[in-house]
Amino acid sequence: QVQLVESGGGLVQAGGSLRLSCAASGGTRNNLDMGWFRQAPGKEREFVARITWSGADYADSVKGRFTISRVNGKNTVFLQMNDLKPEDTAVYYCAADLKPKSRTWRDWVYWGQGTQVTVSS
Repeated sequence: QVQLVESGGGLVQAGGSLRLSCAASGGTRNNLDMGWFRQAPGKEREFVARITWSGADYADSVKGRFTISRVNGKNTVFLQMNDLKPEDTAVYYCAADLKPKSRTWRDWVYWGQGTQVTVSS
């Protein structure tokens, strides 16, 4: 069973930056696709970014502001979030899967516990 542990959330003013980290453990192979999702109160969980061994892609709402990266050869990923906006406020979840079918959260198998990101205006 894969376990994902996130860290790095917090409170920041608009325009500020935060860096989230996620490490996978528990008998994993080092070839998982890994991603970040977020869920704001009253809203459905939404895709933020993912990284595969062939590259990365992002939601339009974060493109140019967020960068996903991973440690070479390991299932450890980071999400660097710059120029944060109040609308980025949400619980951020790390996710992993061998070959997720889509960017929809229901198609991903493994999840972290979530970390709160709050951006004040």
